[in-house]
Amino acid sequence: MLIGIEEQVKSLMVREGFTMKELVERLTRLFGTSSSLSNFSNKLTRGSLRYNEAQEIAEALGYEIVWKKKAP
Repeated sequence: MLIGIEEQVKSLMVREGFTMKELVERLTRLFGTSSSLSNFSNKLTRGSLRYNEAQEIAEALGYEIVWKKKAP
């Protein structure tokens, strides 16, 4: 079963001790994004993040996205 982006990001935020507001602030500081808290929350809820936004979120939380071949 695949886990949605919203659950993944929220899980990582909790693990790293970030609130959504803190994450949005960090994204703004690191990448110059101009997303409001409500806009960011809506994108997570709808699952409408672009890939580069997901990479920036991962980077802001201290992670990287890795593509790994599944075992047959």
